[in-house]
Amino acid sequence: MAETNMRREHRPVDAWPQGVPLLLLLLVLGCGQSARLTPPLAPPSPPSSEPYVLHVGDALDVKFYRNPELNEEVTVRPDGMISLQLIGDVPAAGLTPAGLAAALKQRYAQELTDPEVSVIVKGFAGQRIFIAGEVGNQGAQPLGAGLTLYQAIQQAGGFLKSANRRQVIVIRRSSDGRTTGRGVDVQAVEEGEHPETDITLRPYDMVFVPRSTIANVNLFVEQYVRNNLPITSIGLSPF
Repeated sequence: MAETNMRREHRPVDAWPQGVPLLLLLLVLGCGQSARLTPPLAPPSPPSSEPYVLHVGDALDVKFYRNPELNEEVTVRPDGMISLQLIGDVPAAGLTPAGLAAALKQRYAQELTDPEVSVIVKGFAGQRIFIAGEVGNQGAQPLGAGLTLYQAIQQAGGFLKSANRRQVIVIRRSSDGRTTGRGVDVQAVEEGEHPETDITLRPYDMVFVPRSTIANVNLFVEQYVRNNLPITSIGLSPF
């Protein structure tokens, strides 16, 4: 493409756009003119087989098969907790619905005989991702079902001509607090060379489109995540 033949303007990777520390904070809490993209949209990656993890703002239906008088509809609070009869506050954010049901069964075993509990997600919190760097519109973007990295960049106004399409950084924090960073060759996805390398994004992923090549992705993630946020561990394991 024409962009690859242009002389790249080098800028230190520490030239982080204004406002990005706030986006990184939102990543944890869950936390110019654009180039026209003429190739056809890359096919989305298959949906993740991993179970859904509860987030702040999710609406839950907690049901007791043998004790229906305890049935409740609750919302995961900003502190990640829910409040239930008899047992009070219970951590919910970061657990799967099945994991929360198992925790509730254990807690209620002290109050009920052989409790049977189920947790159903009735409403999902407004899920977002965050995009910064060399794109048309930096900031939060809505996360639709199956949204891929390539689609998200188009949703954010597309690449600027100054973008390094060969190394787009995706930063993700898992439910256990571990943060991972990965560089993705989106130009290969865009041109149809390797559409299978496109990534299906998850809630509160952060995407950074650099201007020049980042020599050490691990160092980049450490500098702009560890130094700004209370994150316990950083690694470059695949996701």
